[in-house]
Amino acid sequence: MKSSLFIIVSVAVIALAAGVLYLRSHGGVQEVRAGERSGSLYDIKTRTLEGEATDLSDYRGKVALVVNLASKCGLTPQYEGLEKLYRELAPRGFVILGFPSNDFMGQEPGTPEEIRQFCTTRYDVTFPLFEKVKVKGDDKCEVYSLLTTHLKEPDWNFTKYLVDPEGKVVNRFSPRTKPDDEDLRARIEELLAVDDE
Repeated sequence: MKSSLFIIVSVAVIALAAGVLYLRSHGGVQEVRAGERSGSLYDIKTRTLEGEATDLSDYRGKVALVVNLASKCGLTPQYEGLEKLYRELAPRGFVILGFPSNDFMGQEPGTPEEIRQFCTTRYDVTFPLFEKVKVKGDDKCEVYSLLTTHLKEPDWNFTKYLVDPEGKVVNRFSPRTKPDDEDLRARIEELLAVDDE
């Protein structure tokens, strides 16, 4: 009886450890080592949600959180937290750059007009929104090609990439990392503090 209980407990402990390792490797935070940082997000030209040509150099000098968005996802309520974070930290040089994407189970099927209306009426979004893009695979857009040079591609909607004031990608946060997550907030604060010096 004792050996059976020992085996059950051992299996449970191994399963728990495997689960923790899985979450660490398939979620949480990924970091780019300083020597691996290549290219600047702020050298890329793209389009606004309305299709107007725009230059991400407009955000040079700001700490940015780049997020692939979707309006029909279980994580869509993160819009509220993202907007709150943006409004709080924007005066200190922080910006959220939102890129709608239909790459995950067709959860962003809307037209630009529908996306804008949804974001405005449902979540009062004021952070910059850009054209709907591909964020994974061989045909991903230039922005996501740069973001994923040394980090994993998004594996779901609301994957977050943290970018320093020079446009260098420094961290990837899993889709389930909420905008008020302590670790995310701490890393943003670190970059803002460096910029303040």
